[in-house]
Amino acid sequence: MVTAYTVSEYMKIDEAAALWGVSVRRVQKLCADKKLEGAVRHGRDWMIPRGTSKPLDGRTKAGKQTLPTGDMPLPRKTPFLYMTDLYQIPGTADEVAESLSYNHEAEILFRAEVAYSRGEIDKVYDSANYLLKKHSGFYAILSAGMLLALCAIWKGDLAMWRRAKLHLVEAPARTDRDRDIISMSITAVDSMLYDVQNFPDWFKIGCFDPLHKDALPAVKVYYAKYLYATAYSVATREVTFDGIQGLSLMAMIPFTIEPMISQAVADKTILAELYLRMICAVVCHSCGKTDRAIVHLDRAISLALADGFYGLLAEYGRTLGSLLELRLTAVDPEAWNKVKELYKIYHDGWSKLSGGIIGRRVITTLSQKEREVAKLAAFGLSNSEIAEKLNMSIAGVKQAIKITSEKSGMDRKDFASIL
Repeated sequence: MVTAYTVSEYMKIDEAAALWGVSVRRVQKLCADKKLEGAVRHGRDWMIPRGTSKPLDGRTKAGKQTLPTGDMPLPRKTPFLYMTDLYQIPGTADEVAESLSYNHEAEILFRAEVAYSRGEIDKVYDSANYLLKKHSGFYAILSAGMLLALCAIWKGDLAMWRRAKLHLVEAPARTDRDRDIISMSITAVDSMLYDVQNFPDWFKIGCFDPLHKDALPAVKVYYAKYLYATAYSVATREVTFDGIQGLSLMAMIPFTIEPMISQAVADKTILAELYLRMICAVVCHSCGKTDRAIVHLDRAISLALADGFYGLLAEYGRTLGSLLELRLTAVDPEAWNKVKELYKIYHDGWSKLSGGIIGRRVITTLSQKEREVAKLAAFGLSNSEIAEKLNMSIAGVKQAIKITSEKSGMDRKDFASIL
């Protein structure tokens, strides 16, 4: 802490910004990234030693001349740069990407991850292939492989999916920690299709010690997805555990995710917070705790809209259904139109790929309301319980179930297999 005795030896952020001819936000970023030696926090502000020189900007000619000619390690030891504390302030994703210009691979990777969040899949595809063909560093290859797998989901491309998984398997691991994060990364992309069987045992019990701390924000997100997918399998009777049935496991998940959200807020890991809130909203909505779902969803929407992360919101159209439309339309109707367009692309691709990999015949012609009714029916809820949760008439519920049965050729007890 800077005392009254030493404060004259320091300058504030606005003073440094004026001295160096840069924005206050740029100096804040330099301090947060520990690029200014001797800078210390004083309450909410930073104090910078007087006489500190302005760091060279990698985007300038002089800055580029000082950079190594070979590849540089990523600024964080994780394939999930956009979920780390590099991105701390909503609405600054593009500025963060610019600040990484001193490290070519990091900038390409971060921009690709941001493009994915926006639903700009062709940009993601080009960047992932560039990093893979360039034989980038270990974490960049892992992230590029995962991004390629996500592109395969959006495009419904089985060959692309298999190629992405091969890149992950062949990532140049040197240590046990490297091999552990490869294993986690492979099953993380599998979890996008609700396949959570192959996560490492240490991951399943919530022990993340094998991984570098930089990966923890993202790993917690995938752990939350793992918990939801497992609870979903229990609720639909695809997986059985002694003494656990229905939505009882689902109802317990918020007690694990809520502390993770608080930690993400404290750590200022914006993307991790956004994803965790979306997952928690899905869980609460599935359990009938709509008020709590709305709290998390509204906050997630505000974070997403700040940087136009429509693609990320579209991912959750399948699981949040009309609630996402209701809350997003109330804030920004045009944003909902964009999310709706992306959701159709994502859902069609997801359904095609899911069917190709696990033989599931996902029905894509159900309306939003029919899908919500079918999901609750798959959870074992009665018609009256479904009607109460969705604020529908019992006759309306019966009609939705009849239509789903006709479109799928299955009874309600088998609806999980077509959702």
